Amino acid sequence: MLNKYARAFFTRVLTPFAAFLIRRGVSPDTVTLIGTAGVVAGALVFYPRGEFFWGTVVITLFVFSDLVDGNMARQLGRSSRWGAFLDSTLDRVADGAIFGGFALWYAGGGNDNVLCAVSIFCLASGQVVSYTKARGESIGLPVAVNGLVERAERLVVSLVAAGLAGLHAFGVPGVRYLLPVALWIVAVGSLVTLVQRVVTVRRESAEAEAEAADRQRAQDSETAT
Repeated sequence: MLNKYARAFFTRVLTPFAAFLIRRGVSPDTVTLIGTAGVVAGALVFYPRGEFFWGTVVITLFVFSDLVDGNMARQLGRSSRWGAFLDSTLDRVADGAIFGGFALWYAGGGNDNVLCAVSIFCLASGQVVSYTKARGESIGLPVAVNGLVERAERLVVSLVAAGLAGLHAFGVPGVRYLLPVALWIVAVGSLVTLVQRVVTVRRESAEAEAEAADRQRAQDSETAT
């Protein structure tokens, strides 16, 4: 849902900015690299110190580069396999930094080993969820399922909760519990999504193998006659 509606809205909003960067000679790959560097810096500088509000502000400013670089590539007519590969790879780096930042906080000043483990699970499961789809498609399967929690949902739930939890430092009561709740939601949702994709790949694989076997039997019958 977020991919379908939010992405379309922000693409329209950011199109003029993308055009401005193109006129200044900035390449889509440069935007991708700068955006990832900003997200990683925001996550690993602020989150391990418990500064969730300011960390989320910095990350949010840079996370839109994921939309800007693609917009620039389309305007330039340069959409390429390399650009798609670089974008997807650096997305994984950014996601790892965000949940790694949470894990570092709970392993240190947050002093909560359970939430540290949950953060690490969110980091790992997010990578595996993406891998299952990529691997399934690489062996010729459509992997025709999105799943309960994809990357957009993981980021929105986690970053909104982290930003609101950071308001605790400004005296807002009760908000510090939002991040732990969000991490559990992301962890459970990612597990469900992983199961959905594994089951889908298993079903599609069996169907593909059965179809191939049917074709082989048909060919054998034709040869015999």
